[in-house]
Amino acid sequence: MQACAASGIRIPAEINLLGKTLMNLDRVGIALSPRFDPSAAIRRNLEMISTARVKDSFSIASFMGAVTETKDFLGALPRRMNEILELVSTNKLRVKVDSIDEHKLMVGLQKVANRITVGLILAAFIVASSMLARVETSFRIWGYPGLAMIFFIIAAVGAVFLMIQIFFKDE
Repeated sequence: MQACAASGIRIPAEINLLGKTLMNLDRVGIALSPRFDPSAAIRRNLEMISTARVKDSFSIASFMGAVTETKDFLGALPRRMNEILELVSTNKLRVKVDSIDEHKLMVGLQKVANRITVGLILAAFIVASSMLARVETSFRIWGYPGLAMIFFIIAAVGAVFLMIQIFFKDE
């Protein structure tokens, strides 16, 4: 697993569990019979196991099943080819492709872009109001420079409006 991770190969977690299980099974085998060599036992019985599997795959029943499937396929092939050629010649052949809904994706991306833009504008109003708060002027609102307070109130109202839009109108 470490070698695969170092090489950038992603292996399913089931393989890791299988490896741990085999390691634990090996320890159990050593505890039960310390002189037993599983590799030698596999080598001794490999030919017999392989021969049995090959015989099962080449049995009469599996051969007859393959022949029956081939016969059914070849029997239906001319009719299917005629149907396909008819659809092609009448320009009615359709291919269905399941893909993402591009319109929905674009609407979503535009909504995200608009939210980011509004957020940046509101942040600019807040920064501008904080910079204008240092400027001495005779126009004051609640004891603060008037223009700075106007920018801050615009930013606060815009932020509340944006939060209402996000919380109550988004899916």
